[in-house]
Amino acid sequence: MTKTTIFPKGEKATEYFTGDAWVEMLTTDTKNFDVMSYVVTFAPGSRNYWHSHPGGQILYCISGEGLLQQKGEPIQHLKAGDVVEIKSNVTHWHGATPDKEFVHIGVSTQLSKGPTTWYGAVTDEEYTNED
Repeated sequence: MTKTTIFPKGEKATEYFTGDAWVEMLTTDTKNFDVMSYVVTFAPGSRNYWHSHPGGQILYCISGEGLLQQKGEPIQHLKAGDVVEIKSNVTHWHGATPDKEFVHIGVSTQLSKGPTTWYGAVTDEEYTNED
């Protein structure tokens, strides 16, 4: 079975990620639209750091199996077709499950409220904690 790729894999992420991940920017005209959209491909076991968006973030899960955790909440399992709305200033992380690649389209909204704030790496203990 051949995997169909809609968007290019993009450039290898060099900061704010644990493991291998790639980012392909889709829209960058923030002056006219006040949003930014991008495809992120996470290799198995990879994830981004704890972070928050002043204007919120929307994730459109397009393939594989992913994980998402909002601070103080249990880890959520994500699959293709899931849409996740992350409210403004909610600290969270997302990435692939330990054994599956995960791809999502991300939309950072209301960029005029300020840039993403990064807080630090998700530890292995946090990543594997299913409670």
